[in-house]
Amino acid sequence: MERDDFELVEKIANYLGDKKGEDIVVLEVKNITLICNYFILVTGSNPTHIQALADGVVEELKENEEIRPINYEGVKKGEWILLDYGSVVLHVFGSEARKFYNLERLWGEAKEVEV
Repeated sequence: MERDDFELVEKIANYLGDKKGEDIVVLEVKNITLICNYFILVTGSNPTHIQALADGVVEELKENEEIRPINYEGVKKGEWILLDYGSVVLHVFGSEARKFYNLERLWGEAKEVEV
């Protein structure tokens, strides 16, 4: 299961990079929480871009991997969208929300993973 998790992380991160997502960070959190195994953090340039990144990941995974998110939150404001894929959770932020919530510091014990 762990390898499949990382393959999902790679697919999401590569898609986000292709769509001009900024400051993509992958945190391995499996040894410090039961929530999931990986967090993917990405910043969008504006609310439209944030929404497009999230919608694009959902469509890409639905069409090519037959995977749908368990939960999809934050759509209305477009400042922080969370996509929960069980073992992988994607956080799509606006720059101000990313600075404010600072998940990298909050989950400082997590290992940053190169993709």
